[in-house]
Amino acid sequence: MIDLHSHLLPKADDGSNDNFTALSLAKVAVEQGITHLLLTPHHFDGKYLNHKLDVIQKAAQLQAEINEVRLPLQVFPSQEVHLHGELLEKIAAGDVLFMDETERYLLLELPHNTVPQYTEQIVFELMARGIRPVLAHPERNQLIQQDPKRLFELIKLGCLTQLTCGSYLGIFGQKVQTLTEKIIQANQGFVMASDAHNFDGRRFLMKEAFERLRIEAGIEVVERMQQNAIDIINGNDISEVEIKHISSLPKAKRKIWPF
Repeated sequence: MIDLHSHLLPKADDGSNDNFTALSLAKVAVEQGITHLLLTPHHFDGKYLNHKLDVIQKAAQLQAEINEVRLPLQVFPSQEVHLHGELLEKIAAGDVLFMDETERYLLLELPHNTVPQYTEQIVFELMARGIRPVLAHPERNQLIQQDPKRLFELIKLGCLTQLTCGSYLGIFGQKVQTLTEKIIQANQGFVMASDAHNFDGRRFLMKEAFERLRIEAGIEVVERMQQNAIDIINGNDISEVEIKHISSLPKAKRKIWPF
């Protein structure tokens, strides 16, 4: 299993604060069945700067430590890149890491409470350069929660989405969980990732999320999401499906998922 979004890199952001924590989280990832994992510290979010060369160096060091304790886990340097007006210039300057070595997929984080007016223009410019944005946890964006058609419009422009396991399991509250369910029902969810930060609420829940997804949505959806993760990390085409409007779907039934 591949995890495309995690914050294991030590002393990089609000994730692991030391090497011991990073290695402990790596052990949990292996127990979850994760074999390959992107290290995606926050970048350009107004609080954290994790420059490309620094992340590459720290990722290599963490991989060496993982190898030393004989954990069967391969980690790769990447970033959770915050959307901002100078994003295209930062990419041109070579300070942005992608989700794949071909620089085709970019893990892009929207602001927490809005979708800026310039978002569509930047998405258009990225797509014109052969870069496909993968929106990190759009279900937690407040504007998308209020107006889900904004997500539909971004996907129509070419964006993919990365849903968070904790969102699907209710870690971030009922509103986020319900929207995540509806995104999946509308085929607007392309991959599921942990966004693991720690051992508390924002932890690895990949196994639990995919088990629920298998029961509620079917094995075909599980396999499609997992294959999409493989294709993204390899820089290949992902499987396209017909997306629907969330507003046209019936209200999701409330279920409490044990985990």
